[in-house]
Amino acid sequence: MKIGFIGLGAMGAPMAERVVKAGFETFTTFHQRREPADSLAAMGATLLASPAEVARAADTVITILPADAELKDAVFGSGGLLEGFSGGKVLIDMTTATALTLQEIAAALTPMGVRVLDAPVSGGTTAAANGTLTIMVGGPADAFEEVRPIFEAMGKTVTHVGSSGDGQIAKAANQIMVAAQIVAMAELLIFAQKAGADPQKVIEAIRGVAAQCWTLDVKPPRLFSGNRQPGFKASMQAKDLNIVLETAHQYGVPLPTTAVNAQLFNAMIQQGFGDLDNSAVLAIIEALDGVRLKEG
Repeated sequence: MKIGFIGLGAMGAPMAERVVKAGFETFTTFHQRREPADSLAAMGATLLASPAEVARAADTVITILPADAELKDAVFGSGGLLEGFSGGKVLIDMTTATALTLQEIAAALTPMGVRVLDAPVSGGTTAAANGTLTIMVGGPADAFEEVRPIFEAMGKTVTHVGSSGDGQIAKAANQIMVAAQIVAMAELLIFAQKAGADPQKVIEAIRGVAAQCWTLDVKPPRLFSGNRQPGFKASMQAKDLNIVLETAHQYGVPLPTTAVNAQLFNAMIQQGFGDLDNSAVLAIIEALDGVRLKEG
């Protein structure tokens, strides 16, 4: 199977490396930065001049781009995938985008005989490098089964959620919960400390009861050690939450708590904290309460 890979950013580059290492003949291109494409070429990938050329060369094309605008440009723009696709091929879009954008792309490509899967991921750069991503897939079931080996090269948990756009809905739902957990963790840490309790002991006490979650298992040790460097950047969390709210607006769904959480992450960007870990939203709670979490 010949694979095209468009988008070699912080997530895309290690994911593309997993595809190459799995033995797939891989084609790629570049936009603003050539270095990641050159690195992939050094591993055995073929570097081409445009997305259209990648679409002509590959049986299946993977895209993972910053957001809707970049995805639409890669598909519909000059030299885009639309110019190179032909019947029988598959597009796997792994961008975190809106469901309606994926449905628009599917509506344009399906009449050409191109099957479209939306397959956003969760797990961050570490999981991307280790091939342990969670992948949520929407689109035709036959296409999903056909390209499953590609997904398994990149992810540990791969779920076919439903029809076109449903993978994006699952990713949005995931980000609603992630943000809620991280903001709640930040609030409980500062609450405990200002009330005179040891936040580390409080975490130990509640991790074994109903409050237990991945966030409490993973994030507090980093914060207590003073490590606020990114596993998943706050700017990316803010972007994803803004997509969630845009999608919710399109479907007429009010998300009051998510709207507040989005504002907290947007405030991080305004304060210059966008490149920190999403758990560093703690800094906004610290500023509101006038106290910094004790470290050590």
